[in-house]
Amino acid sequence: MPKMKSNSGAKKRFKKTGSGKIKRKKAFKSHILTKKSSKRKNELGKSTLVHDADVSRVKDLIPYS
Repeated sequence: MPKMKSNSGAKKRFKKTGSGKIKRKKAFKSHILTKKSSKRKNELGKSTLVHDADVSRVKDLIPYS
């Protein structure tokens, strides 16, 4: 059986944690930052976990990570 291919975009966007959960970055931090509060921008800079409903779909995209 040949190896499965990982999705190139997903490789760059998601990482697995030590416990097997999937980590992601938050959106809306790239531009139009003047109207956003410092607190909001600070929170957007932190990573978070992928929602339970989407975990299986993301795991299919990155089978070997």
